[in-house]
Amino acid sequence: MDPIRNPFAPGAGQRPPELAGRERELSAFEVVLQRVARGRPERSLVLTGLRGVGKTVLLGELRSMAVKHRWGAGKIEARPDAELRRPLSAALHRAVRDLAVRHRAPDRVEEVLGVLKAFALRSNKADAKLRDRWQPGIDVPAAQGRADSGDIEIDLVELFTDVAELAADVGTGVALLIDEIQDLQPDDVSALCAACHELSQSGAPLVVVGAGLPHVPAVLSASKSYSERLFRYVRIDRLNREDADRAVLAPIEREDAGIEPEALDALFDASGGYPYFIQAYAKAAWDAAPDDPITVQDVRVAAPEAEQELAVGFFGSRYERATPAEREYLRAMAELTQGRDESAGTSDVAVYLGRKPSSLSPARDSLMKKGLVYSAERGHIAFTVPHFGHYLLSRAMD
Repeated sequence: MDPIRNPFAPGAGQRPPELAGRERELSAFEVVLQRVARGRPERSLVLTGLRGVGKTVLLGELRSMAVKHRWGAGKIEARPDAELRRPLSAALHRAVRDLAVRHRAPDRVEEVLGVLKAFALRSNKADAKLRDRWQPGIDVPAAQGRADSGDIEIDLVELFTDVAELAADVGTGVALLIDEIQDLQPDDVSALCAACHELSQSGAPLVVVGAGLPHVPAVLSASKSYSERLFRYVRIDRLNREDADRAVLAPIEREDAGIEPEALDALFDASGGYPYFIQAYAKAAWDAAPDDPITVQDVRVAAPEAEQELAVGFFGSRYERATPAEREYLRAMAELTQGRDESAGTSDVAVYLGRKPSSLSPARDSLMKKGLVYSAERGHIAFTVPHFGHYLLSRAMD
């Protein structure tokens, strides 16, 4: 098959495999957009799931939906070592610009931009020299006395309120999309919950759409006890067989090519239905196939290449971030679960390694902060990356 036409190459195709089987989520967000635009109360949305299930791609599609509805929309990716003010300011600046082209009162837009600038400038340290002070690129004077107290919770409530009112002026809303939401700092999580609570009370047309790892609900709940009332949690999982087949068939058929049923069986067995893996194995199978249609033999020949690519780009890049002590912990988890996508008891890990549970807490906590494991339930730990245990066992054998 012609590698240039490969519909599974990054950026190829009209609809990436990660969106196959996500009609329910897309339809639900369509309802959210319409309800909020009509002044009806609606909870913000949080997508949770393991890595490789397509949360980021789905988040991008939801942003596109908001833009098509003429909403203001901005997207950020949270980072564990960064505060929320700067990236959020940039995202809301973009959302306000989306709204400004339809707003009939330029002074009103500039007023909100002034509040946004005041909020952004509070990210600078009070003792920072002038040459070191960050400027947000908002070409209006900063407002005084609004969203500039330095208390992120107070400031975020005021900023969200003003931006939402600007959207209400033009009969639409604002969507703020936050990827890797579990990496927000505790104060920022608390502020985000408080702002969403204020919005839910007032019915303001601004919704937050977050995406993160399976333990995100626990992170939000630990910050504000009422967070379960603020967000609607949607678990994003691997695809069932029908949707997984559609994720393979649709791109191939767009190229007027075919694939044998046995090859589809082999692709599903290899990928486990995880969209990221479906794309990796299907891409390799397309490149390996000398003729049309793709056969089961093509999939078998291509599998080592796909596995090597995953080992370097998906698994290896994460494994390399772990310290020797953390790698020991990861390998123990893999041995205890026999490479399956299951959780391991923290006490079992300690017994396996012949250590006291308290001595392993630093390694476990660090792995959680790095996003390599999460607390599946009390006393249990699991990999955030599908097939990671199998990768570790294969690495040990090699």
